[in-house]
Amino acid sequence: MKTLVLSLARTLSFSSLAFSSLAMSAETATDAVVLDAVTVSADFRNTDVQNLPEAVTVIGADQIEARSAKHLESVLSYAPNVNFSSGASRGRFFQIRGIGERSQFIDPVNPSVGLMIDGIDMTGLGGAATLFDVEQVEILRGPQGTRFGANALAGMINIKSKAATKETEGYVEAKVGNYNSYGLGAAVSGSLADNVQGRIAVNSNQSDGYMENVYLDRKDTNSIDEVVARGKLAAQLSADTELRFDYLYADIDNGYDAFSLDNNRTTYADEPGVDTQDTHAFSLQLDSKLNSAVLLEAEITTAKSDTEYSYDEDWVFGQYQFNYGDCLVDLGPCYTPYGYNSTDQYLRGYQRNSIDMRLLSAENGRIFANSTDWVVGIYHQTRNEDLTRNYTWDPQYTSELDVTTTSVYGELTTDISATSRIIYGMRVEQWRNDFVNSFDTNSDETEDLFGGQVTYETLLNMDHLTYVSLARGYKPGGANSSNVISEDKRTFDTEYNNTVEVGLKSSMLDGELVTRVAAFYIQRKDQQVKQTFDSQANNSAPQFTEFVDNAAEGLNQGIEVESHWQLTHQLRWDLALGYLQTEFVDYSFHQKDENGDPELIVKDGRSQAHAPEYSLATGLVYAINHAFTFSIESEAKDEFYFSDSHDEKSKAYVLWHARIAYQQGPLQMALFGRNLTDQDQEVRGFSFANDPRDGFAEDHNYVQLGAPRLVGLEARYTF
Repeated sequence: MKTLVLSLARTLSFSSLAFSSLAMSAETATDAVVLDAVTVSADFRNTDVQNLPEAVTVIGADQIEARSAKHLESVLSYAPNVNFSSGASRGRFFQIRGIGERSQFIDPVNPSVGLMIDGIDMTGLGGAATLFDVEQVEILRGPQGTRFGANALAGMINIKSKAATKETEGYVEAKVGNYNSYGLGAAVSGSLADNVQGRIAVNSNQSDGYMENVYLDRKDTNSIDEVVARGKLAAQLSADTELRFDYLYADIDNGYDAFSLDNNRTTYADEPGVDTQDTHAFSLQLDSKLNSAVLLEAEITTAKSDTEYSYDEDWVFGQYQFNYGDCLVDLGPCYTPYGYNSTDQYLRGYQRNSIDMRLLSAENGRIFANSTDWVVGIYHQTRNEDLTRNYTWDPQYTSELDVTTTSVYGELTTDISATSRIIYGMRVEQWRNDFVNSFDTNSDETEDLFGGQVTYETLLNMDHLTYVSLARGYKPGGANSSNVISEDKRTFDTEYNNTVEVGLKSSMLDGELVTRVAAFYIQRKDQQVKQTFDSQANNSAPQFTEFVDNAAEGLNQGIEVESHWQLTHQLRWDLALGYLQTEFVDYSFHQKDENGDPELIVKDGRSQAHAPEYSLATGLVYAINHAFTFSIESEAKDEFYFSDSHDEKSKAYVLWHARIAYQQGPLQMALFGRNLTDQDQEVRGFSFANDPRDGFAEDHNYVQLGAPRLVGLEARYTF
């Protein structure tokens, strides 16, 4: 933590110095960087982020552009207390305020953080979260029990792509960069007929990746090959009714050569894995004003995805070349009798269908003496997930999960004075979970769940809004698939999350300084914890078994600060700062010691995994003149535990990014650099014995590293 604190101080000091130098020259520039009003679409009603009484970060197209970001994981640091686990693959799962999953292997996962893309549920399928032609990313922190239900225990990420327009518009975009990276995209929008608009956007992103496979003499075994297409139609059926159709296609065919014995970017695998996703998803949305009192919103979605996640488990194929010990390069490849050859492959198919219908009060529909707006709705989803696992050392494993959920929900917003109101929300959900596998596990359970919130907000004056809320979220229990764990661990209970949040949203200096501050306290009841234990048989390859267990309780608390300051007409400063404390309460488990005997491991008081104490993102955007814009950013994270099973930690890090853009008429060109200092950042890690050099006798901490220095050139032509 000390390292990060010093880094934060240096970062903020640099920003202060930059203010004075840049502001002096800003007065002579002719163009301005301006603060625009920001609307959140993930709420029941489109609401200005400054008027929404909860912690929400909205990442707009300008911020996405400033990062030259191609995927969601590149912009998550804009939101305080948000983390992700990816490494050499795209992030599938995310963590908010220390809550969230990190990976998926055999068992099905009920995620803690939901992911919506244009109204389509893509939770747990983060590979499709590309950012080409995206209008904004909304990150709602805290349980979203009323609006989204079971998969939003910690929060929700909502990606909104650009809408179809009446006026004809479009652009083409190209990029090149190091690691043989290149991309090409195009978008076009306009009227197709009277009262009918359409939009189509297609983007391809390619790269060799930054891992070098010495065994195969290749530098593309961790390649990126992503093609994403979006199609939109909007039709105004009448003055009060609009019908919208969205289509999402994602063809993700990435390599996955991730593991290194020396925790660097050099690998020795003979069979590198892959990380693929093929998605076809549709949504049909109807918005209608039935009369002056009632609005109708309805949405039907369907999404089908096929994924493959595979990797080389042995990492070295028994023969390898190292430059130390008894294995000298000049003696040729070094052979170990302990080597083994093993691959692990997970083939999953997903099918999700949903219907959501709600009624909302219009201008003449308020109740209780015209004091209260209301929302009432019903939601139904079917979810199927089938798995085939092919593992070298075990027979083929198969499983199938069917989830059916039906919810009713509602919300009341009551004015109690000219400046204060109370919001009541509740969701009641029936969750049915049917799971079977080739281990003869057969679980068919039905559970009634409920969540919601109560929020009190008040305007201190026209520039300051304060609120306090109590929210309850939930994540269903389920069954563990393993046949080697004890009977009492074959199932786990539902986790409930009770969150108290206090916040202040302010607009100062005639709207040139916007701030959002939130403090929260979370009590996690029956906290679901993923456990991993070594199930390796004597003299066999390393093998691990995962299962979900319940801790009696967990505590998460912290503070979040966001600020956007228009220092001059040409200069803007952005800041996102998070402070987080987490701990387990009354949690312990048994694990084998070095002799293979049971050992009690006590985790009371230890921090939870992937919950850095401090996180920071800060940046300056400077309009040099009418043609040139310069931005410089820094993001930092404190150390954090990789897992709840072991005590290995990441290292704190600070990254620097910069971009200079030139625009003349419809043409824009930009030179960008990410991680300019080529800082190693450890984003995922685990501890076990997999080194043939010591006969697999010693546990080692293995990490996956985030991207090294990336530089490139982008060009866009708008028409």
